[in-house]
Amino acid sequence: MSSPLIHGYEVVIGFETHTQLSTQSKIFSRAATAFGAEANTQACAVDLALPGTLPVMNRHAVERAIQFGLAVGGHVSPLSIFARKNYFYPDLPKGYQISQFEIPVVQGGEVSFFLGTEKKVVRLVRAHLEEDAGKSLHEDFINQSGIDLNRAGTPLLEIVTEPDMRSSAEAVAYAKELHKIVTWIGICDGNMQEGSFRCDANVSIRRPGGPLGTRREIKNLNSFKFMQQAIDFEILWQIEQLEEGHPIIQSTVLFNPDTGETKAMRTKEDSADYRYFPDPDLPPLQVDRAWVEDVRSQMAELPRTMAARFVGDYGIPEYDAITLTQSQAMAHYFESVAKLSGQAKMASNWIMGEVSRKLNASHLGFEACPLQEATLAAILKRVADASLSNNAAKVVLEELWDKPLDADAALAGVDAVIEEKGLKQINDTKALEKIVDTVLAANADQVEQIKAGKDKAFNALIGQVMKASQGKANPKDVNDLLRAKIAAL
Repeated sequence: MSSPLIHGYEVVIGFETHTQLSTQSKIFSRAATAFGAEANTQACAVDLALPGTLPVMNRHAVERAIQFGLAVGGHVSPLSIFARKNYFYPDLPKGYQISQFEIPVVQGGEVSFFLGTEKKVVRLVRAHLEEDAGKSLHEDFINQSGIDLNRAGTPLLEIVTEPDMRSSAEAVAYAKELHKIVTWIGICDGNMQEGSFRCDANVSIRRPGGPLGTRREIKNLNSFKFMQQAIDFEILWQIEQLEEGHPIIQSTVLFNPDTGETKAMRTKEDSADYRYFPDPDLPPLQVDRAWVEDVRSQMAELPRTMAARFVGDYGIPEYDAITLTQSQAMAHYFESVAKLSGQAKMASNWIMGEVSRKLNASHLGFEACPLQEATLAAILKRVADASLSNNAAKVVLEELWDKPLDADAALAGVDAVIEEKGLKQINDTKALEKIVDTVLAANADQVEQIKAGKDKAFNALIGQVMKASQGKANPKDVNDLLRAKIAAL
C-alpha cells in the first residue's frame, strides 16, 4: 500500500527508544536504581566519576539486552565495544557517556504489528547498551538549577529503527508494540511517567520519491497521546516552513502538551560531533553462544511465537492472534477460555470485543478481569449450542461479570441466569413457525414488496419476528423460515 500524503508530502519517521533495564543496580556500579529516592542518595563514587574509580559491567544488563535481541529476531553480537560519547552537560559528571557505537550488542531485528487490519513491519537498526545521565532540576529553584545524579549510570537499552514509519498513527502503533515486547519479557517496567520508557521521534517530510528531508528529533515523549499530538504538529509545522520557502534546520525539539506545539531546544549534532572512541576502561563485551542459549532457555514464550501458535493451534486469524498477545494476561485468558469452551474463534471475538470494552471502561487489565475464564467459556458453550443469542449472552455476561463461580459449577450458574431471566433462545420449529405465520399474515403488503425484490421490507419482517419472540428466536432460523414461507406463497 502506498504511503498516505499530507498536502502532497510524504512523512518519514524513525524512532530511538531508551528503555531502562530492570536491574537492581546500575550498569557499571552497585548503586541502586530505585525510582523516587531523595536526590543524590543513589550516586556512588563510580557514578560521580571520582578519580581512581573504574566501571565494571553489570551482567544482568547484558542478559536483558540478549533477551531483547532474541525477542525481535535480531543478531546478538558475540563481541561488542563500549565507547565514550563526549559532550558537556551539567548532569553528565564524567564529561562523556559510556555507550556503544560501531559494534552494538544487538544488530537488526524487526517489530511487526497491525494498524487497523493492515500488517506493518518496522526494521530495527540496532539496540545498544549505555548509561543514563543525571537530571537537571529547574522547577524548585530561582535563577539557578539543581543536579540530581541518582539516574547517572542507570542501565539503558537504546533501540533504533530504520525510518520506516509514514504516519503518526503508525509511529504510535510501533511504540505500543515495542512497549508490549519489553514489558512482556520483563526487561523494563515500561513506566513512561517515571522515564523508564522514553521515545524520541525523528520526523521529516519529502515529496514522494524524493530524497529524505532534514529531520527534527522530538525528545522524551512520555505518553502515547502526546506522541501522536507532537508528531502531527511537527509534520504540519515542517510543511508550512517548506511551503513558505524556509529551510528545515536539523534540531532537537521538545513538545509542550499545554500548547500542543513543538519548540526547538538546540541544533542537532551528528555522530562526528560526539568524538566517539573505544572506552579504555572497559574490555570488549563477549557473548558466547552458550550464554545466548542459556538466556533463551529461561525466557517465557515470546508474543510473536505465541501468536503464531494461536494461529496454528486454534485456527484464528493472524490479526486476532497478535491482538490477543498484547499482554501475557490477555493471552493466557484467551487460551484458557478457548480450551474450556472449545470455541476458539468465538472466544477471540468476545475477548477482543465485549470483555475488552468492559475492562477498558473500568480501567482494568486482564490480570484483574472480574469475569472468570470458566464463566465466559460456559456462556460461549450456550451460544454455540443455540441456547443463547449473542444479545442474550451479553445479558448473562453482565449478570455474572463480577460473581465468582466454581469452575465445575460455571455452566450450571449460566443456566440458572438463563432460566431466571427467561433468555433461552427459541429453537422449537413449530413455536417459531407459528410466530412467523402471524407476522406474515399481518404484513401482506410487505410480503408483496419482498416478492418484488425489496430487501428492506424483508429486514423489517425479521425485526417484527424477533420482537414478537421477545428476542428469543434464533436469527438464522428466522431468516431461513421467512424466506422459505415467502417463496411458497
